[in-house]
Amino acid sequence: MDEILVEGSLTKVANRFGNMTSHIVYPESEEEVAMIVKEANKDGQKLSIVSGGTKLGYGGIKSDYDFTLSLKKLTGIVEHTAGDMTVTVKPGTTMQTLQHFLKQYNQMVPLDPAHSSASTIGGVVSANDSGPRRLKYGAARDHVIGMRVVYPDGKVIRTGGKVVKNVAGYDMNKLFIGAMGTLGVITEITLKLRPLPKYSSVVTLRVQDEALHDLKAFLTHIQDSMIEPVSLELLNPKLSKNLFQIEEYHLIIALEDVKKAVLFQEAWIDENKPTEAIMEVINHTEDFWITFNELTPNSQNDFQDTTSGVLKIGTTNMGVFPLLQECDRLNFEGNVEIFVHAGAGHGLSTLMISGLPENVVQSIRSIQTFSEEHGGYGIVKHLPLALRKQVNVWGQLKGPLTLMRGIKQKIDPKNTLNEQRFIGGI
Repeated sequence: MDEILVEGSLTKVANRFGNMTSHIVYPESEEEVAMIVKEANKDGQKLSIVSGGTKLGYGGIKSDYDFTLSLKKLTGIVEHTAGDMTVTVKPGTTMQTLQHFLKQYNQMVPLDPAHSSASTIGGVVSANDSGPRRLKYGAARDHVIGMRVVYPDGKVIRTGGKVVKNVAGYDMNKLFIGAMGTLGVITEITLKLRPLPKYSSVVTLRVQDEALHDLKAFLTHIQDSMIEPVSLELLNPKLSKNLFQIEEYHLIIALEDVKKAVLFQEAWIDENKPTEAIMEVINHTEDFWITFNELTPNSQNDFQDTTSGVLKIGTTNMGVFPLLQECDRLNFEGNVEIFVHAGAGHGLSTLMISGLPENVVQSIRSIQTFSEEHGGYGIVKHLPLALRKQVNVWGQLKGPLTLMRGIKQKIDPKNTLNEQRFIGGI
């Protein structure tokens, strides 16, 4: 096991975003992970757990951990059963590496989180992350069928299995997915796979402000139709200008199927779209999604002069329209710039906010309040540590917090792992 004192850029990241320390250890095996965690738990030390390091600005306002355990060296494919369409992989493996491996078998993990070149499967599962294709494929919790996890006392447990038809007992996987590393250190993940689509395209519809109502009616129509979009992402004019050099609303409709079915759906969209909408078809979808995938800032690349924050807003699917109009209002005021892509099929929106620190903080509070007043929620997914201390990163706390705290207390009574990283200070 190597013990490395971090210098230079990593120290800068640690100071700016927290959730890690300048003292990092890099285990190279599950046995080393178990030994490190067991000793730390025995000595009453507090560990932060990181993998790819893109989510350091997500959750938690604690910075005084004793040391950081990095899963960066736990990489590689453990087992791939092409016939059963499953893969077992170590947590430090990047999404890009995993997808490239599976591509040679015409298979994929149907997850498209931001920054796939740097995001690791361990981080994606720990945060239950997802991307625009969530509309069809779901989030990380929908694809994990088994894991190996190191408990704080060093015990290694196995949840689920390595076959898709595994229904015996409780689904323990769900306990650790989205728990932000507060319950155990994931050392192995088994996922169910999907075949690569035979053909894909991205249809864009752009409209000006006055035709937004017609686009809303069309979205209702498309969701009541036979069309099966993979994603329905609605971009505000600010983001559209960044991505398409045209400052109008854009609806991104992703299609995947055999070529004949995709072309049929394109024709249906063209025939039924709003009169004012300008339609374009993108056939080189891989290049498009790579560009789209890198839009949001993260803790590896966010060192601009202006402060950047990322919000995840949950609403009803049609609730994205008042959210977009509220962001337009804030953009018009001119204190911040807000770039939005909103999942009109599932109601999850990503907001990128940039500006002076005090204006970013004020806008985050304002948008969280707006979403909560409309029955939704707002979670801060990326923000420097100093500013996370000024906002409620998880929004208004709802749900079974007593139960969640009880689980944390039972599994990790000494708060050894990622203390205060999760909702409610868990």
